[in-house]
Amino acid sequence: MMERLHPVFPFLHWFPMTRTSLRGDLLAGITVALIVIPQGMAYAQLAGLPVVYGLYASFIPVMIASLWGSSSQLHTGPVAMLSLMSAAAVIPFATPGSERFIELSIMLALMVGVLRLALGLFKLGAIVNLLSSPVVVGFTNAAALIIGLSQLSKIIGVPFPRSDFYLADLWRVVQQVGETHFPTLVFALAAYLLMVALKRISGALPGVLIAVLATTAWSAFIGFEHKTQVEIAQIQDPATEETIRAFTQTEMRIKALTALIAERSREVARLEKEGGMDAIKQASELFATVRLFQYELDQSRAQNNARRIHLHAIRLEGSPIADGPMLLFAKGQVPAGLATDGRVWHFVEARDNRITLSSGGAVVGDIPKGLPHFSAPEMHWDLILALLPAAIVMALIGFMEATSISKAIATTTGERVDAGKELVGQGLANIVGSFFSSFTVSGSFSRSAVAAKTGAKTGLFAIISALGVMLVLLWLTPYLYHLPQSVLAVIVMMAVFGLIRIAPIVHAWKFDRAGAIVGVITFLATLAMAPAIANGMLLGIVLTVVIYLVKSMRPRAEIVSRKPDGTLGGIKSHGLEPISQSVVPIRFDGSLVFSTVAYFEDIVLEATAEFPQSKVILVIGSSINEIDASGEEKVREVIKQLSDAGVELYFSGVKHQIMAVFERTGLVDELGRDHFLASKEEALRTLLEQYESTGSR
Repeated sequence: MMERLHPVFPFLHWFPMTRTSLRGDLLAGITVALIVIPQGMAYAQLAGLPVVYGLYASFIPVMIASLWGSSSQLHTGPVAMLSLMSAAAVIPFATPGSERFIELSIMLALMVGVLRLALGLFKLGAIVNLLSSPVVVGFTNAAALIIGLSQLSKIIGVPFPRSDFYLADLWRVVQQVGETHFPTLVFALAAYLLMVALKRISGALPGVLIAVLATTAWSAFIGFEHKTQVEIAQIQDPATEETIRAFTQTEMRIKALTALIAERSREVARLEKEGGMDAIKQASELFATVRLFQYELDQSRAQNNARRIHLHAIRLEGSPIADGPMLLFAKGQVPAGLATDGRVWHFVEARDNRITLSSGGAVVGDIPKGLPHFSAPEMHWDLILALLPAAIVMALIGFMEATSISKAIATTTGERVDAGKELVGQGLANIVGSFFSSFTVSGSFSRSAVAAKTGAKTGLFAIISALGVMLVLLWLTPYLYHLPQSVLAVIVMMAVFGLIRIAPIVHAWKFDRAGAIVGVITFLATLAMAPAIANGMLLGIVLTVVIYLVKSMRPRAEIVSRKPDGTLGGIKSHGLEPISQSVVPIRFDGSLVFSTVAYFEDIVLEATAEFPQSKVILVIGSSINEIDASGEEKVREVIKQLSDAGVELYFSGVKHQIMAVFERTGLVDELGRDHFLASKEEALRTLLEQYESTGSR
């Protein structure tokens, strides 16, 4: 009875548990929890979300994936690659961190989950074969660079302007190196050195968590953040005041435009669905308006990106006024006779005419306390098609990551991994997670490797890690307020730079140059198209399919002759002398189907052109596995063309299924049964005796 339930409830194979397995799962679960908590917060920021959503994604989805997946050591949750892809997919439609951005990120998780679940239920996991190794390596290398370098702004404490061109955004960050906030950089370097040192001392130590706790405690002790809010009127520098007013007004316009575009897009979709000439005309007019709004939105964002960088570079000094608000002057411009508070302030953000200034660095800030509530994802139906390409690529990438991790671990544990079940588990994790405020999740290599190393025996370890996250959400979030953002950035950098691999591309270059070139193109395209990195992967897939089709249309085909060892080899590839001027043997290593028949005709006619004295063309057909109507028709055409030129066509080694087609269509009788010989050696011996009066050469 239990065996029948296993396909539906795969977690039943955990039982019966032993004391040893429970001990191993408990240790692994606690260890992984110490890793996933800081990682989850870091990856949430990478996804453009408040850090608490990283904890939400490390809770319910982890348990669902462990219960319905096939690998006992796979840990599911936030991962760097999909976090970046999620942010890149949603940024064109909402401002990072906004309510709409959060809704779209959760909806995207639901879409990815549905796609993965469908792939699993319909046994379509083989579709991942479209992702060739060079394409995956090229994409992963580019994505790792994009992810890692996107954290540079947090490491040096400057704004990261977001636009539709990542490389330009990165260059703007590099231009701000002179504005580096050195205390922020010190926290980043200290965290990095501490994690590296702890790893060298002992791989069992939770270096990431220790670094987080140490830097958070130090940040709180020295008052690293030190923010204040002021009114625009308190700023006494006219140029700065004017820029801030322009910034706040533009921010308000950006919000209004975003809402207008969403509203008009929904109306366009409704009118197109309604149909009719009037509705279509209205939809067309509305769409034109949407295009104008979108152009204005892009321009407004670009303007405020430039203003944000300019404002961040401005340094202000505060002068407390008795019985009044603090006045702020440009650094070095405080009027004589006024004392300063001793701090240098820089711009952080402007909202509702309130300006946030800081004399320190960026920290995580307030993290909502409590568990995520159950609520259906907010569906933005007008954006489903726009997000679908990214969702498809994320579903494939996530599945490939999860299965490759599971199989890698299975080589040491001996556990059998079922790719279909893993797809179902990953799909359910994202679907159910989206009802508990989770963004897209997948299998994590680092956490899964730690779980296997620390003795995880069943998926129970993942549930234990999720319970650890639950404890943090319920009681410990206030203690994470002072965690420096630069420390989370270092965690992301260390995780993703380890994914960069050059050797596979170099290796592929030695024997598959076309594949290696596609890998390099995928790498460059992903960088160039960032933040829409899914397009880089899609380009790689398209190029891979095109190359496959081109290769399949031109299978290996060559005139052959005797090599010194007596075997047959290509005349051109081995530099051989022809067997005969009258009998020309051709090896055709492909099927005779619609995509290859033109090439078959070309190679046969080229042989007659190269050997004008030929009497026989012998097709060595032992590698022809399939023939369709186009192939059978083309063989007839070639026979006629050769016959008109006084040349006969023979076949050797034709397989049963091909002969069966020739028999049914009457081709064997028309050409002559003696034109089909059992083997190439018999065919060559017979034909040379018959047509070559001077013997073999």
